[in-house]
Amino acid sequence: MTETSVLLEPSTGYLLLALFSALWIGLGFYWGRRNKSFEDHALAGRNIGLALGSATAAATWITSNTTMLAPQFALELGIWGMLAYSMAAFGLILFAPLAKRIRQLMPHGYTSGDFFRLRYGRLAWGIFLVFTLFYSLTWLVTMAMAGGILLEALAGIDYVWGMTVVLAVCVIYTMRGGLAAVIGTDFIQSLIIIVGIVVVGFAVLQNVTVSEIHANLTANKPALVDVLFPAAIMALFNNLLFGLGEVFHNNVWWSRAFAFREGVGSKAFLIGGLVWFPIPVAAGFIALASGALGVAVPSPDMVGPLVIANVLGEFGAIAIFIIVFCSLASSIDSLLAATSDLITEDIYRRLISPAATPERLKSVAQIVTLVLGFGTWAVCVPRIGTLASVLFFAGPLVGAMIWPIVTGLYWRRATTTGAVGGMLLGGGIGLVSYFEIGWFVASTIGTAVSMAWVLACAALSRTQFDWNLLKEA
Repeated sequence: MTETSVLLEPSTGYLLLALFSALWIGLGFYWGRRNKSFEDHALAGRNIGLALGSATAAATWITSNTTMLAPQFALELGIWGMLAYSMAAFGLILFAPLAKRIRQLMPHGYTSGDFFRLRYGRLAWGIFLVFTLFYSLTWLVTMAMAGGILLEALAGIDYVWGMTVVLAVCVIYTMRGGLAAVIGTDFIQSLIIIVGIVVVGFAVLQNVTVSEIHANLTANKPALVDVLFPAAIMALFNNLLFGLGEVFHNNVWWSRAFAFREGVGSKAFLIGGLVWFPIPVAAGFIALASGALGVAVPSPDMVGPLVIANVLGEFGAIAIFIIVFCSLASSIDSLLAATSDLITEDIYRRLISPAATPERLKSVAQIVTLVLGFGTWAVCVPRIGTLASVLFFAGPLVGAMIWPIVTGLYWRRATTTGAVGGMLLGGGIGLVSYFEIGWFVASTIGTAVSMAWVLACAALSRTQFDWNLLKEA
């Protein structure tokens, strides 16, 4: 990145970075001042209301991938690609009834790992932990990468330096404030993101019309407006299932189901999904306008920031900086908190120190958060591939966990054999498809294989699970 190609003066970029870093760290310390025990730190006292619940659901799902990967989808797969990313909204929408069911069955639960351990036993629990921790690191890596890409593209700040600062800020305030700080900052971040996306969308339409965008695509990239574009159609279904798998299994969302007040979870996830749905469409539209606006795009995952800065100049560069910084923080903090809680509860407490005090568990969760941050940084230093290639590598694994979770929550006859085989067969065959066919079918194939195995095992089973066993958590 040369000095002549950047969109903000480095001094402006450093100033914005310092201001927002200080803001989020300050809020994290403020909201974390009442955390005394592990339950306070991990679940915010199980007392989150509808407004904060809806905001944290939407803001956490508006990741850096939403604002940077959704435009990449549109640039590579066209209109169907733009809609494909928005299909992930159904992950939140369909998790709404699951959140209610989870709270009913496990009123004292902490993590999604608690469910697998009590419902399917230690073998399935161990496989689940490997899959979900691999996915969590992958998600963290893509968001940390996006932070470095953003700062480098907009202000010429070195990729490694920018990525390091963004990640460090999130680690600091998440360690201090726990879930209360995460949800509080999410509320502010969601408002900033939504307002910013609306303003940017209208600004693009002031510079180029929809007919001009269509004409440019038809002349130069006709595949992007082809409704029968095969890869794009497959991506539509693949992303729908990937989104379901991401939400259904991950402790980011289970921790919220446990933290929301009774009766709030289903409403909060439904509202969050509906709020999130149009945002990838708006971000994808911005990318499709790049050709008509004459914006050169050196890398697909940089198209969003470059188009906005081209349309709005320095104001646009500042706007996209703020939007993506908020989306980064709202997701990195959530994932750091939920993953550290999962490791603390499922590995440290259950396997290493069952007699640990609530205060000790809180300290361990903070240490784990720090270690996760450092591990993510180490993986991100050598930038690996595009955001899409990194993220969708985990797609078959998360897709393979959908049916063990759904059947396990609603069907007494769901079995351990079904859960173990579904995860291993679905994840394994899905990964083979990823390398042999492409990322746009891997989640679909992995989910289909897992579904067939899980349902077959449940249909042949004569066991009847006792729901009361889940209350032990």
